Amino acid sequence: MPRSRINGNFIDKTFSIVANILLCIIPTTSREKEAFTYYRDALQNYYEAMRLEIDPYDRSYILYNIGLIHTSNGEHTKALEYYFRALERNPFLPQAFNNMAGDSEIAEAWSDQAAEYWKQAIALTPGNYIEAHNWLKITRRFE
Repeated sequence: MPRSRINGNFIDKTFSIVANILLCIIPTTSREKEAFTYYRDALQNYYEAMRLEIDPYDRSYILYNIGLIHTSNGEHTKALEYYFRALERNPFLPQAFNNMAGDSEIAEAWSDQAAEYWKQAIALTPGNYIEAHNWLKITRRFE
């Protein structure tokens, strides 16, 4: 077995052990613990898919889905990284632009950049992202 694969297995096993310990000590409901387990497993599967997949288009969707998981876990900075990486491989991924802009409360915090992302998402899929379209109109950013 190649050394890189051995190191990868070590890191995967270490991550699993640490995650299991955290699940035991963090005061959460059993439902939340179960959800976290599924997210953790999904992330591991997506990381393995990234290792195996060579097509840039397919990799863009894998990266996007990893970003979704990080968003749902409240890790917005990490999610943004994966959305950017997805768009590097597929610049026609409106949902990545939409998610990078965030909801309207987040958009206010970095409104100019969010407006650009939403404009790109709307340009790629006119008729979608009605809330974003309305926010752009209300803030006078829609051209």
